[in-house]
Amino acid sequence: MLTIAHLKKGQRAIIKEFSAEIVPLKLLEMGCLPGNEVALVQTAPFQDPLYLNINGSHLAIRKETASHIEIEIIS
Repeated sequence: MLTIAHLKKGQRAIIKEFSAEIVPLKLLEMGCLPGNEVALVQTAPFQDPLYLNINGSHLAIRKETASHIEIEIIS
C-alpha cells in the first residue's frame, strides 16, 4: 500500500482512501479528499513534516498522518 509518506520530491499522486478517524478534520476541509491530486513539494530536515500541494493548496502534514493516506502514483 502506497501512502503520501512514500512520495518523492516532485512526484504526483491521486488520493485513494483513508480512515476519517485518523486524518484531522482540518485536512479534509483543506482538500485532502479521495480523488484529489497531491504532490510532494519538499520535506523538512529529518523528513518531517512534509510540504504538499493538494489541488493548488499548500500545506504541511506530519509524516505519521501522511502514512495513513493511501495514494495511487500518477506517471
